[in-house]
Amino acid sequence: MFTPAHPSHVPSRRLAALALCALFAVSGCTAFGRAVKEGDQFTTQHKWAEAEAAYLRALAADPDASEVTVKLRAVRKNWSEEVYQEAERVHATGDLPGAQKLLIRSLELDGENEPARALLTRTLDARVEAAQKALKEERLQDARAEFDAVLSVVPDHPAARKGVDAVQVAWAKRWFKTGQQLEEGGKLGNALLAYLRADQERVGATAARERAEAVRQKLRDEVAFLVVTTPVEDKAQAPDVAQRLAAGRLASMLPKEVPIRVVTEAPESKVGVRLDLTLERVLPLKAVEPYQRTQRYLAGNRSVPNPRRRQYEDRLLGAERTLEEVERKQATALRDYLRRQAELNTVRQTAERCRERERKLCLEIIQRCSEAISQMEQPGEVPEECNPAGCAQRQCGQEEQLLAQNSVVVQQLEKLLDTTLEQKETQRREVQRGRDTVFREPVTVEEPMYSDFVYDVDLHRLTVKATVTSVLRDLLSAQAPPAPVTQDYDVSHEDSSNKGYDRYGVLSDPVQLRNELELRVEVGDKAMADLARRVMERFDAYRQRRVEDARRGMVRPGAEDVVETAVRVLLLTADKPPADILLPVTQARGLQRPESLFNK
Repeated sequence: MFTPAHPSHVPSRRLAALALCALFAVSGCTAFGRAVKEGDQFTTQHKWAEAEAAYLRALAADPDASEVTVKLRAVRKNWSEEVYQEAERVHATGDLPGAQKLLIRSLELDGENEPARALLTRTLDARVEAAQKALKEERLQDARAEFDAVLSVVPDHPAARKGVDAVQVAWAKRWFKTGQQLEEGGKLGNALLAYLRADQERVGATAARERAEAVRQKLRDEVAFLVVTTPVEDKAQAPDVAQRLAAGRLASMLPKEVPIRVVTEAPESKVGVRLDLTLERVLPLKAVEPYQRTQRYLAGNRSVPNPRRRQYEDRLLGAERTLEEVERKQATALRDYLRRQAELNTVRQTAERCRERERKLCLEIIQRCSEAISQMEQPGEVPEECNPAGCAQRQCGQEEQLLAQNSVVVQQLEKLLDTTLEQKETQRREVQRGRDTVFREPVTVEEPMYSDFVYDVDLHRLTVKATVTSVLRDLLSAQAPPAPVTQDYDVSHEDSSNKGYDRYGVLSDPVQLRNELELRVEVGDKAMADLARRVMERFDAYRQRRVEDARRGMVRPGAEDVVETAVRVLLLTADKPPADILLPVTQARGLQRPESLFNK
């Protein structure tokens, strides 16, 4: 049950709530007021950074406080004026970088400070003049630093941009001059890097790219691996094959990125090999090998049992067995239904007899009550014989319950019997359809009969075999020449032929072998490809020794002697340059694109 609060309790609760709200309000107002007060104190003391931080805290507590915004703007304006005065003092001493930093800070605090903006413009112009003076005195690094400082503030400053271009041209000329001096001194590796650096600084300002290509070619000629070839000794009297073994074919099969030169005369003191070739023989061989093939053809038709009828019969047999199972379930359901129906009739008769006994007993009680009323002397009284409890007693409750249970069971059995009858009818129709399908399907069908026809085939093979003797000797080796190597190279082509048999579907196939001249050219190319592989093995061994020598000097990649060795090694390994040599050398010379060393 709800009980109202005592009247004295209500005001106390309201006062507590009001006090709590006032506490929150006072705490918020206190944080805002404290921040504003601190900002005013710091402003009076000219502590602009602390005042700005205090006013920002006040705005964080109340972003809509317009008076705080005005105070913050005034603080920044005064702070900007103070920084501007300091910048004037620094500018008067000639410290232009320091004055530029202070003026930028002044404009950050107050973008409307026109005196600061004007002084910043004069400062930038003064730095440009200082940079131009440094450029004339060839102090290129100082000039570039001054121009970059101006462009960091005003990216589109015309004088500064023009000055940067002039610095780049000056650097390009300086590196080009350095490259010329190194080239005249015989230091071609250092000269190549200097020319590349000049071209990197300013493309087209000098003839650095053309000179770099000329120096690169000199270096490639200097470190070139020579392959001295002599005319092929043709003992086989096969000029077409001997032509494929000429020096020009060898040069076309070697990689173009590395300095390998195929020449006919050996200069003195050059690294390389001498290749002597002898074409011993060229032997064309023709062979015919007979063998047999088989061709399957249609020989006729034959009658076989119809597989589809077998499938339909199996399906019909399954449907008939299912029908038998459904009929068995129907018979079982019918027996149960009839048995339970007979039991229900018996229970119903028993219940009806019990009801008749109860009715007769109630009629007797009513008759006795009537007689007792008629014999009463005092009206208005109810005799004991008229007690209705005598008729209200139920003596057939067990029979009635048994009758209800049996009725429910009989209804369930009746539904089950109806279901089995429907299933039987459905299955019977399916069996009848299966029988009709089986009767319509023929017992046997015609099947094609195949046979194999064996026929003769001739395999024609044309083989061209060339025997080449080669001698590879080092140009600088004083040892006895190595033993000659004789190698057989063969190229073959084959094709089959047979007669035509139209009856069995075999078409005529004539011989279509390649021309012997084509195979002779191909065998010559195959021999030359193997010789090019052996030459590359010699070249790889030579440049691997040079790479190991260059790696030992990588502890000081900027030294001129190390650069000379490294550049020559990199030109030898242009197809796969080692990164542990390429990157340190190019970084030591300031090259941004190491691949430019190979004119890529």
